[in-house]
Amino acid sequence: MENNKGFKISQYACAVLLITSSIALVAYQVVAIADVAAGLLYYVAQSFLLAGSIFGLDQYIRFITRHNSGPQES
Repeated sequence: MENNKGFKISQYACAVLLITSSIALVAYQVVAIADVAAGLLYYVAQSFLLAGSIFGLDQYIRFITRHNSGPQES
């Protein structure tokens, strides 16, 4: 159980750092050249998609396990 908790913390930390890095890169590029390249926009979209998947999948699994662990009716 303790090992799983450390895994989840590192998983969430990676997701947050991914979002933070994409926002920082956009901010740097806007300040440096007053424009945002298309490739960087793809990176931002993919990082938000991955981070959302990490958080959303964990919530979905929690919901399913909580729902299935209740009393079963036939």
